[in-house]
Amino acid sequence: MAHNTILLDIKDGVGAIMLNRPDVYNAFNDEMSFELQDTLREVEKNKEVRVVVLTGAGKAFCSGQDLKAVAAAGKRSFKDSLEKRYNPIIRAMRNMPKPIICSLNGVAAGAGCSIALACDLIVAADNATLIEVFINVGLVPDSGSSFFLPRVVGQARAFEFCTMGTKISATDALQMGMVNRVVKAEELDNEVKKLTDYYASAPTKAIGLIKKMLNRSFNSDLESMLEYESYCQEIAGNSFDNKEGVTAFIEKRKPMFKGE
Repeated sequence: MAHNTILLDIKDGVGAIMLNRPDVYNAFNDEMSFELQDTLREVEKNKEVRVVVLTGAGKAFCSGQDLKAVAAAGKRSFKDSLEKRYNPIIRAMRNMPKPIICSLNGVAAGAGCSIALACDLIVAADNATLIEVFINVGLVPDSGSSFFLPRVVGQARAFEFCTMGTKISATDALQMGMVNRVVKAEELDNEVKKLTDYYASAPTKAIGLIKKMLNRSFNSDLESMLEYESYCQEIAGNSFDNKEGVTAFIEKRKPMFKGE
């Protein structure tokens, strides 16, 4: 499926998605939000894709909403915009039964910050930054930031970052657990490839189940999670990859997982 604002490259089990409006630092307009929804559905359905990478073209990851496009469109409902444009993106990412790696190549601001935080892993260039910029235009965090951020950095820091629009460097983000790894900008692609090489040959079904379990754990008690673990383990235990993993262990060889 051809898009104007999103690039998709599928190769060797990796679905690489690039936000492609570099002239406006990959800010979201209506077209890009709907095209990203389409692309996420495409990589989820594609059985060849075992891991997804999300990044931005040019110098930025994503600068959030394109405010010039909003101004040109005239008065609109913020609620409708979120429910039709951004919330489906976040739901698709968190419900994706495959790992999503954010290759944070530059600034992630506003909704761009939310989308980065919605990924499963974040590898950041050392010159990348994250910023909950909503307050600078008199708005509140959206697209999941009010959910993800306090769970990562705690209530006090989340309040500060959201109410002051604090710019967070990649190094500080690493110390607070907001990102998984920080590397020099020129090494970002290679570092991400190390992860995609692993996940492209990993037991994808089990990873998808792990993702569901961790999502559910936010709002569950221990007893509920014990029950859900047994439910998921039954599914994983009947997978091809479980049988292959056990056989490979007995035969003292590397397993050849199919993601099934």
